[in-house]
Amino acid sequence: MNNTARIKQLAAGLMVISCCSLAPYSAAADTPAPATTMAKVLSVRQQAIPPIAAAMATSNMAKLDIALKQGLDAGLTVNEVKEILVQLYAYTGFPRSLNALNALMKVTEARKQRGIKDVAGKEPTQPIPVGEALRQVGTDNQTKISGAPVKGPVFEFAPVINEFLQAHLFGDIFARDNLDWQSRELATVGALAATPGVEAQLLSHIRASLRVGLTREQLHQVVEILRADGDEQAAARAEIALSAIQ
Repeated sequence: MNNTARIKQLAAGLMVISCCSLAPYSAAADTPAPATTMAKVLSVRQQAIPPIAAAMATSNMAKLDIALKQGLDAGLTVNEVKEILVQLYAYTGFPRSLNALNALMKVTEARKQRGIKDVAGKEPTQPIPVGEALRQVGTDNQTKISGAPVKGPVFEFAPVINEFLQAHLFGDIFARDNLDWQSRELATVGALAATPGVEAQLLSHIRASLRVGLTREQLHQVVEILRADGDEQAAARAEIALSAIQ
């Protein structure tokens, strides 16, 4: 079965099934986006994101190769995949990000040699501010995604970590407008679910996913996507986090 057919088969199956890094923080009650903005199922493009993130997080290069090809076949642009892999360095580390970008480079070159014309996609269009303006943008983004200003003992113990989160992760990265926040959270959830020991951060990003407009049904799909991809432990961690949110 080719990659396109496999993606379509997975999408059909999931339709039937379904009919930052943030530390623990003090935030408002979980309030999902208005129902009018919600979809009941992930698009085929969205479904391709968690497997890419999970394979990158575990350095499973064979699975990453497959996931990258499936993602491009599913409609992700080259620049969207690049952005996913760049963003995830903040959650998985520079070495994994660099290795994954190298894998993407090889995949796209091989596809080009086979005559496959992948869509490059758009570059960020909004200029990223600098200095205090960047910190403010990052703080605003962090607050929107977290549901309230982020605070807690760890940030009192090491305030600089929140400064880095605000200025860099939620400023430099999340302010880039070539990848929507739902896609960014799907990538983050996929990566954190595949990583043992970060259950608190996974729970935070499951909550964040609901705040940026993803639905519980869609997040259940993420669980089933990870399970279908053979990562039962990642699926179980995501399922436990989702079940913890009433």
